[in-house]
Parts: sequence; structure tokens; C-alpha cells
Amino acid sequence: MICKQLARLSTAVVLAGIAQGALAQDDDRLDVSVSYNTDAFFGPNPFAGVSYDTGKGYDLTFYGIAWGAGTGGAWGNWTEFGVGVGFEMMEGDLYVNPQIGFTNGNLVSSGTADDGVVGDAIVPNLTLVYDDGEWEGNLYAGWYGELRDEAPDGGTTLEYLHYWVNGGKKFADYFSVGLHFEELSLEGGSNVSSQDGYQWLGPYIQIAKENAGMRFSFGTDLTNDDDSFSTSDFYKLQFFYSF
Repeated sequence: MICKQLARLSTAVVLAGIAQGALAQDDDRLDVSVSYNTDAFFGPNPFAGVSYDTGKGYDLTFYGIAWGAGTGGAWGNWTEFGVGVGFEMMEGDLYVNPQIGFTNGNLVSSGTADDGVVGDAIVPNLTLVYDDGEWEGNLYAGWYGELRDEAPDGGTTLEYLHYWVNGGKKFADYFSVGLHFEELSLEGGSNVSSQDGYQWLGPYIQIAKENAGMRFSFGTDLTNDDDSFSTSDFYKLQFFYSF
């Protein structure tokens, strides 16, 4: 009896060790990044991203954004969640990450006229990140398309294009300077025509060490429209950490 109990205990210990080793290996494949972002239009919009290395030459990626924390409070606590794949190109200097996201709120589905809903919009998007040790760059483009129509009679749905591109030079392992351009525009919807949004252009300064740092971008709005999109100046502050 004692021998059988010892054998069972030994088997349990071995299985626990194998499971622990497998989990540790999975942990090595998982990368998590978080950033706190705030700017002149959206206000605070914290971001979290997760990537899992499949070991097959590509990653599974997930992301979430809490858009509704600042001026977006009237947008039905607008949030965004998405999934995609990521893979390296150019000997690892370029990371390509197409994803598809979904928003929850009321900005797209009813133009903020109704309560927030799940599946407010669908967001196909693409992110490119370049870093060769001397030069760095980033491109993001996302289309916020109508997924549900919850607008009241005579109301409107809204569809947006949001993109930015920036690039700069690293002057040290921890310091870089570059240029940032970003645009948000209303591209249509029901009972509404397209409308120019903001067009931000200006320099950025980044200070980072290993997996943590901050970036400050600032400049001017190239548009001069008197609408809710336009800002006289732009400013964007980001704190980021990955682990």
C-alpha cells in the first residue's frame, strides 16, 4: 500500500513538474505592453497589447483601448478590443501587425445619440513598427466602420479614418527625436457627408530605457475648420512599459 502511495505521489510530482515547465515555456512566448496616452482631442486613452509567439513564424496579437476616459465620455464609454497576427520582416527590423477590432459605445452606431452598445463599430487596422538600432518609425491606420445602426429616426451613423506616421533618429540608446503626423477625419455614414478632421504635424522627443519610457509630441493643426475636430495646437504624451 505504502509503495503504491509513493508511486502515485512520485507520478504527481513528475506531472506537476512537466506542467510547470510547459507553463514557463508558454510564459516565455507571451509579451505584454501597456501605455498611458493622452492628447489634445481624445483625452486619456490607455492601451494594452498582448502577443503570443506561436513558434510558427508569426504571433497572435490582442489589444484593448479605453477611448472613453476623456473627452470621449459622451461616446458611451467608448472602448475597443481587437485580435490579429504579427510577423517580422527585413531581418527583424520591421514588425507588421494587421488586426481587426470592435468598439463598444455609441459614437459610430448612433452619433452619440443613443446608449452605448456592444459592436458599435468594426475596425480593420494595420500597425507597422520599424527599428534598426539607429532609425525608428511607426505607422498606424484604422477604419472605424458602422457595424450596427442604432440611430434614431433622422439621426446618423458615423464612420472615421484615423491614421498616423512618425519616424526619427536615435542619438543614444535612450534618446531619440523625430517627426509625427496624424489625421482623424469623418468619412461618412448615414445622413452625413465626409468632413475634414484634424491634421497634426510636429516633432517628438522620446526617452526610453530597455522596456520603459515616455514620448512627447507637439505641434500645430494644419486644418483651419471651425468644427469639433480642429485644435489650434496639438500635444500628445505617452508613457509605456513592456514585460
